Order: sequence, then C-alpha cells, then structure tokens
Amino acid sequence: MLHYNDEKVKSLLLKGEFGLEKESLRVTSDGHMAHSEHPFKDDKNIVRDFCENQLEINTGVSYSPEDALLELLKHENKVKEKLLSLDNKEYLWPYSNPPYIINEDDIPVAKFEGALSDKTRYREYLTKVYGKYKMTFCGIHVNYSFTKELIRADFEASGESDFLDYKNRLYLELGNNLTYYGWLITLLLSASPVLDSSFINLGEMGSSKFLGMASVRCSELGYWNHFVPVFNYDSVESYVGSIRSLIDDGLISSQTEVYYPVRLKCLGENSLETLLEKGINHIEIRNVDLNPLSKEGLDVRDLKFIQLLLIYALCVNVPKADKKTQINGVINYKNAAHFDTETTKIVLSDGRVLSLKDAGIEVLLDMKSFFTKIGHNQSEILDYQLVKLVDREKSYAEIIKKKYENEYVTKLLDEIM
Repeated sequence: MLHYNDEKVKSLLLKGEFGLEKESLRVTSDGHMAHSEHPFKDDKNIVRDFCENQLEINTGVSYSPEDALLELLKHENKVKEKLLSLDNKEYLWPYSNPPYIINEDDIPVAKFEGALSDKTRYREYLTKVYGKYKMTFCGIHVNYSFTKELIRADFEASGESDFLDYKNRLYLELGNNLTYYGWLITLLLSASPVLDSSFINLGEMGSSKFLGMASVRCSELGYWNHFVPVFNYDSVESYVGSIRSLIDDGLISSQTEVYYPVRLKCLGENSLETLLEKGINHIEIRNVDLNPLSKEGLDVRDLKFIQLLLIYALCVNVPKADKKTQINGVINYKNAAHFDTETTKIVLSDGRVLSLKDAGIEVLLDMKSFFTKIGHNQSEILDYQLVKLVDREKSYAEIIKKKYENEYVTKLLDEIM
C-alpha cells in the first residue's frame, strides 16, 4: 500500500510513466483485409502482431498522458501517409472488431525469417489452439510505471531496507488488487459492440451483428485462455513460479500466452528469467478497446482515468486474492464487457453483489472521495466516467452501437477514407 499520507509521496502521487501499444488491422478500400507484406520492416516503433496485416505501434516512455498520445498519433500519421502512398491504397481499421473476413486465408500469420522464425512458429501454434478469427481483435495496451522518485519516497517512508524487493512487492500488490478493480476499465472503455456477420458465419458479409456485448474482445466471446490462470502475488519468485507451473502443466507454451487483462513486466527482454533477475518495472493493462470516436483511438481522459485507478488500487486495503477470488475476478472482467449494465452483476471486494452500473458508480464515488481527501481533486476526470454509467446514452458502447449498427463496415470506411 502506498504511503499516500506522507507529504513527499503525496506530492509525487500523480507522476507516472506511460507507454502505449496500439494494434490495428490494415484494410483495403473495399473493407477487406490487406494482403500485402508489412511495409515497416525496419521501424522498431511499427511492428506486427499476430498476422501480417495486423500492425502494432509501440511508443517510447512519456511522462504524461498527453505526451504519450501525441507520440502515438505521430507514428500513426506516419503509417497512414505510407499506406496511402502504396499503389493499392490501404487504411488503418479504427475499431477493435475486424471488418469483412472471407475465410482464414484472409488472416495470414506474420512472416518472420532467420533468427526470428520462432515467432512465426509460435503464431502457428496459437492458430491451432485458438483459431485465427479471435486473433484479429485489436486494442491498446497501456504500460504504466510509477516514477523512480515516487517509489523511492514511498520506500523511505516504509522504513524498509531492500529497495528492489520493496519495488517488486509494490507492483505485486497492485496486480493482486486489480483482481478486485480492473473490471472497471472494461466497463468504462468498452467500445466495440457491433461486428460484421462474416466473423460469425463463414462467407456471410455485410450484415452488422450485435451479440449483447459492449466489447466482444473483452467478453467471454473474446480472447481468453481455455482455463483461468491463478497467480501467486507473494513475491516475484512465486509469481514467476505460478506462470512456470502453467507451462510445466502444458496449459500454455510460454509466458506470452497468459491472456489476462493485467501483466507485470520487466524492463528489456520479456522473459521470466529477466523478470526474476531485474524485477518488475511496470504494469501492462490489456483490456482497452480501440475507440473509433477518438482520433488516437484512446481519449486522454480515459488514459488519465487508468492512471487514477492504478493509484487508487494501490492505496486501498483489500485481501490477498486466493484462487476463488481470482476466478471471480475473471468473471467480473468478462461480465464488465456486457452491454446490459443494469442486470449484469459484479462481485465487490467485500463479497457484495451489485449490478455493473451500481458497482461502477460506487467505486467511482469512492475514488472521488479519496483523491479529494488527499488534496488531489480529480472530479473532472471521474465525473466524465460517472456520466457514462448514470446516463447510458453517454457510454461509448451505446453511442457506437447506434452509429454503426447498420452497415458498420461501410460507415467506418466512409470515415477513414
């Protein structure tokens, strides 16, 4: 728990470091998947995800939400300029759900060669386990770290002696606590309620479908492991051990196959060995939809909210999340992606069961009270989120459903061309 009453800690509480990873599909002018090779092979900020036509923009580290989104937009403008210069113009699909899909051949596995050929083999393995269609879902991953100054100040306030161990336990506690609170990100940022019929029925293109979800990719219909991963947050060693157990039991092939909305990450190579050696550097939030209502795909107020939620989650006192709690946590995450916020339920940290709407309002009001109490009034950002729940017409999912429920692919094409 952060020592938020310590004056130095309090003064640094809203300082953080942001990095963004934005996935997008490359499409042609008729709303089909592009079949050209990835056109940015030498750009470390513009890479491929699962398939050859799924582009991922990675930003560097920024020290404010505004700067992170500015850098994201800079790279995206570069991408768009390049795609428009191709002989057969291409566009970035601004939505989490894919456009038209003819069949699985429309989703070519990303081609890596030489020393990187294992990446292609890994994707071929994922195809066998999960199929290709779900791999076309896109989103934004938010990487966040507390500044070194904040962690150092909190360490000094704790009176402890091992800085690296203290830093690791801080992030482990955050991972644990998001078991109780991470669903709120899905609830408030879901922005993909409509998808094309070709995702459901082979060869049936052009009919918009609504499956009762505000975010298909974050719901039980989306991209999850075939089991619920359970983590041990007692130490880095136990956290790594819980992931290694999944690998040893044959449930996953590597740590990158843990499809959970939160990951604790190290600096540098993404491996369990590096995590053990260097410790935890940041947390990755993976349940953020692309928002077609925002030119960056993510509203700055939502990015600020994610930061506030991470701070809040590390300043509240909740129990360690045991197996049952973590299973309930995954159910909460999936339920939070439902369109119906009145009857879909959430289990709160104290065991009470409330509707999505009521649970979200309760947590947001407590966040408002907390930040006001410690002298960091955040009413503007939190009221923006509250309105989405109090007035359903203001939620992204409702706005997008009404806007694109008929001919969603053609309407989005008109906007991006």
